[in-house]
Order: sequence, then C-alpha cells, then structure tokens
Amino acid sequence: MTNGAEADDQQTTDAAVTLDRIAVYPVKSLDPEYVERTQLVENGGLSGDREYAIFDADGNYVNGKRERAIHRIRSSVSLDDDTIRLSAPDCDDYGGPIADADDWLSAYFGYDVELRRDSSGGFPDDTTASGPTVISTATLERVASWFEEIDTDEMRRRLRPNLELDAPVPFWEDHLFDQRETCVEFSIGAASFAGVNPCQRCVVPTRDPDTGESTPGFREAFVTKRRETLPPWSGGDWFDHDFRLMVNTVVPESSWGETLAVGDDVTVGNVVSADSHVSG
Repeated sequence: MTNGAEADDQQTTDAAVTLDRIAVYPVKSLDPEYVERTQLVENGGLSGDREYAIFDADGNYVNGKRERAIHRIRSSVSLDDDTIRLSAPDCDDYGGPIADADDWLSAYFGYDVELRRDSSGGFPDDTTASGPTVISTATLERVASWFEEIDTDEMRRRLRPNLELDAPVPFWEDHLFDQRETCVEFSIGAASFAGVNPCQRCVVPTRDPDTGESTPGFREAFVTKRRETLPPWSGGDWFDHDFRLMVNTVVPESSWGETLAVGDDVTVGNVVSADSHVSG
C-alpha cells in the first residue's frame, strides 16, 4: 500500500460512522422488520432475529438456499405478540400466531413443514460468527449501481444485512475484518463486537427477492466488479474468491444484553487474534 493509500485508509477509518438501520428477520428466510432499537441476546444475536425457522420432515431447513418458492412469500411480524401475516400467490392470507402457521406453510410448499423456535440466539446462518451482519448504505448503493434493473432497496433485500451503517465511502465495513486467524474489535454504542470475515455469499442474492427467479449473469458481474473496486483496506487473505460482501461478527458475552439504537456511534478498535473471540 502506498503512503497516499495509507492516508486515505486512515481517513476513512477515523471518519464519523453511525448505525443507520437495524433489521431483524423473525422467521429465517422471510421478510425483515426494521426497528429503532434492539437488544443483543445470548450468543450475540439480535432480539427476535431468526428466532423461528422452517424445517421439513427430515429436519432440514426450508430456506432460500434450498427452496426457491420461499421468495414469493411476503411476511409481516408483530414482534410484540409473535403474530404474523403471510401472503403468497394463489393462497389465502394467514394471520395469527407464528407458532400456528405450519398448516399454511405446508399447504403453500406442498409438503409438510414445521416452524421451530429458539429464543436463545435463534438460527443464525453462521454458527461460529453468530453476531449480527454489518454493511454500509454506501455499499448497497454502489453494488446496486452495477445492475441496471436493481435499486438499493432491492439489493438490501437480496443481501439481507442486520446492521446498516452510515459510512463515508462504499465498502467502509471492510475495515471490520483483517487476515484469517484475526478479528477486528469495534463498538456500536456501548456494545462490543469482533468482525470476523467478509460474508461468503450463497445463491440467494442472485435471485429476484419477490419471485425467486435467477438474475442472468448476477454472480459473474458481481465478482468482476467486486475485484475491480476492492479498496486498499479490504482483503487480507480472505478473498480466495470475490463473491464476498458484508461482515460476519461475534459478540463477546460481556455485551449480551446491551442495547443497540439507530444513531449509535461506531468505533473501530484493534486487530486481535481470532482465538480471543472465535471458537469452534
């Protein structure tokens, strides 16, 4: 890295960054709910995030990776009383307790499914880095600009982040990870985090979030542009491929129970050994 690049990197690291949006996904793979504040719960997840998940008769997740039809379901959850409204093409709507939605979901998918609940940490995508995922609005805007028919909100729905930052430049959140075997300590408000790695993306972002139809050439265009625009503070040795975006985190037990709120300041700390925060 040149001295000029180092100076630019330091400026972006030191820039004022705040928490701009909080999304929780009460039912894994269904729609988000946006909240102004939330609590970090056991295992470092957000309260209510992926607290429910859909399983088939063999005990496998029914999610976007396995079941394309799940994209066509629209959901709205009341976090206060654990009720949900569900709608999908050619189905009557459902409204009632989340725990009683099995029959509606089974009829929609055409095979038996059940909703399971884990109120102590939920069903995270990454069980090792089980904290909330982090991205910046500037990143969503930049990545959406790579595709003529995709706007920022649709890209947000494709990538499904938990915490969205108001940061000065695209890919600012790449400051929150470093080399393999390391973590980057950072804080949001009073809560401590460790950034582990850039999220390895699955098939879900390549699909229209309303229909589940694949977007031709999405992955190829994404990896090409990601490589072309990779800033000097990104990388380390994580980019064995370029279909990576968003930061996976862990939350130390000392911050379980802390509250996050829109507007909280984000502060970047030290690079430490992954052994300090990540096990397994």
